[in-house]
Amino acid sequence: MRKAKPKKRYLLPDPKFNDVLVTRFVNNLMERGKKSTAYTIFYEAVELVENRLSKGGEKISGLETWKKALNNVMPSVEVRSRRVGGANFQVPTEVRPDRKISLGIKWLIKYARGRGEKTMTERLAGEIIAASKGEGAAVKKKDDTHRMAEANKAFSHFKF
Repeated sequence: MRKAKPKKRYLLPDPKFNDVLVTRFVNNLMERGKKSTAYTIFYEAVELVENRLSKGGEKISGLETWKKALNNVMPSVEVRSRRVGGANFQVPTEVRPDRKISLGIKWLIKYARGRGEKTMTERLAGEIIAASKGEGAAVKKKDDTHRMAEANKAFSHFKF
């Protein structure tokens, strides 16, 4: 067991939007330490979202759409395995706010990578648009997680 709880590391806000959440997203998006490439992918995806949604004339912010998509993907309950008397139970638990964001970010990126578009920018933009509308694979994952928690509500008295 560890002696003390590790210190919380604080991130610097990103250069364009001055938002810590964007930095956190880009850090998860990054592969092999290529942060500038990850920033480029994210910024271009946000711009693409803006262009696709602003066809009617009124301007829709890409960053706001991304935040809405992230909120639609973040789960509020999840199931955790708990061993009670030789049997494993899937116990529904509330998700901590920090973990909520982490799961939302990871799912958005994971399902964007699994899409069929040609470039990562297009994939990410497509997943952001789908998630902001309440559809897409990442939102389905959240719904499945909620459904699993609902199905195992009977075991909620085994909470940690």
